[in-house]
Amino acid sequence: MSLIDKLDHNRLPAHLAIIMDGNGRWAKARGLDRSEGHREGVEAIRRVVKAASAASVQYLTLYAFSTENWCRPPDEVNGLMDLMVYALTRETAELKKNGVSVISIGNLERLPAQVRESLEDCIRETAGGKKLTLVIALSYSSKWELTEATRQISRDVKSGLLQLEEISEEILGNYLTTRSLPDPDLLIRTGGEQRISNFLLWQCAYAEFYFTDTFWPDFNEEELYKAILDYQQRERRFGRISEQIEFEQ
Repeated sequence: MSLIDKLDHNRLPAHLAIIMDGNGRWAKARGLDRSEGHREGVEAIRRVVKAASAASVQYLTLYAFSTENWCRPPDEVNGLMDLMVYALTRETAELKKNGVSVISIGNLERLPAQVRESLEDCIRETAGGKKLTLVIALSYSSKWELTEATRQISRDVKSGLLQLEEISEEILGNYLTTRSLPDPDLLIRTGGEQRISNFLLWQCAYAEFYFTDTFWPDFNEEELYKAILDYQQRERRFGRISEQIEFEQ
């Protein structure tokens, strides 16, 4: 019996975010080139998108490439860019068929033209999907995002479009790339590391964290459901006390 049958469908995370880590170490452990780990990582994405959709998760955000990843060796970066074009081109029809709409967040201007074109095509083709929203974080980091939001707020204050006294948490949130999305309920990181690496720092203020030693290429449906089951055992208080939560229920 699959772990999906044990899930409480009244307590599912609406928004699930994943830091997909461990591709390179997965490949190294098998005597393979790092690029092979990234290719297997694409297969893991296919599995997890289907599994998240089957579990009625509404939003799935995947940390595909950070702004810091541009500092990796040029050959690896170029290989990753080529793989993204291949994956986006190959998967678009299947995503559309399964009701998955794709959006992206990040500094997309830094991406090669071919990657941007493939991404834009995928977003346009899948725009009607209602089953699951797949958010791909490409050339993304929270520090970049918050810096850009601060610059835009400053411009709007200077031009008179926004008053200084109007700035609030809600207003700042409206300047982020995720303004159309709910904050993540559950953040998963694979690969054994226990940090969130500049990913959705503002948005994950009250997310539940789940760390697993499983490398991303080995992450599958059951691993995902295991993480959701763990999430469902937690009490989310958002600064309140247990008695308040019990009273509201």
